[in-house]
Amino acid sequence: MWPLDPDATYLNHGTVGVTPRAVFEAQQRWRDRIERHPARFMLRELWSFTGSTADGPPLIRQAAAEVAAFVGARADDLVFVDNTSTGVNAVMRSMPLASGDEVIITDHAYGGIVTAVKYCAERAGATVRTVEMPYPAFSASECVDRIATALSDRTRLVIVDHIAAESALVFPVEQIVQACHERRVLVLVDGAHVPGQLPLDVSAIGADFYIANLHKWAMAPRSSAFMVVAPEQQAMVHPAVISWGYGTGFVREFDWVGTRDPSPWLCAPDGIRFMQELGLDALRTYNHDLAWRAAQTLTSRWNTPLEIEESAVGSMVSVMTPARCGTAKPDAGALRDTLLHQHNIEVQVHARAGRVWVRVSAQVYNDDGDIDRLASAI
Repeated sequence: MWPLDPDATYLNHGTVGVTPRAVFEAQQRWRDRIERHPARFMLRELWSFTGSTADGPPLIRQAAAEVAAFVGARADDLVFVDNTSTGVNAVMRSMPLASGDEVIITDHAYGGIVTAVKYCAERAGATVRTVEMPYPAFSASECVDRIATALSDRTRLVIVDHIAAESALVFPVEQIVQACHERRVLVLVDGAHVPGQLPLDVSAIGADFYIANLHKWAMAPRSSAFMVVAPEQQAMVHPAVISWGYGTGFVREFDWVGTRDPSPWLCAPDGIRFMQELGLDALRTYNHDLAWRAAQTLTSRWNTPLEIEESAVGSMVSVMTPARCGTAKPDAGALRDTLLHQHNIEVQVHARAGRVWVRVSAQVYNDDGDIDRLASAI
């Protein structure tokens, strides 16, 4: 069902996803339809200057409505973006930051996001503050308390992961949003790993901005992501690429940012249907159980500590490697390449808290044998 190399042990679904064959086929059908009459499709069916087509809503809006229903959002609040980094750039470049303002992130934030945030803050004369989260022992309540304590009268935006990219920990985003809103601080949630991995209700979380990838765990082709913006913030937010839609409203502005291949967005609903046909609850249960067993198996085999609760794990888990694997980023890179080139094992490896960690992604094409191979290779 996936075009993976059968000789490889692929434990890295979380990095860029793996697209199922059925979704690739759906994507090709969209591309074939586009090429039959490209101008008509792109300018009258996909999107239009009037906001409607002869057959009803533009195709991009129909796909957005299906994705919105899946993630618990209003279709009028959801737009497609290429990836989470693109969405964060749109928000940061739109924020009216000034000298003396501050943006708060955590020390679990994804590196590419951190770079964008610092770039935009520096241009405005604002500062970026990093709040350290409890790690490797993890406490959801302490996460909320540390962020709430860090807020000040100068805080304009808090950016927090829903599932952290490296540590793979699930953060209590709903409580964090509530704590920030009590101080009238806007919140952006980076949900890059959430759709398809965890049940998601964006409206219930209540963030001002929720941005997530569909090409990781939601089975869409690369690159496909969405951004949900609260209605009261939509007039402020513009895409990083300004095009024909500027000034015509939030949705239409993001729906057309110039000529590009829209097929990854249009077949995002096919990725959702693929998961539903497999059995979405069963898929999530299988992946979570395999990830949690991996944490127990690897820490037992490597004699390393496991200091997180099962509730902090979705379909990924980060596990400390033995001390001989090193302590720093170069050690992590060397181990990652050794696993790939000598053992044909693809897994994310990083350095944090003075040790090297592996982040195991569990997907339904994986099983316990893959975990055993990783344990033995280390």
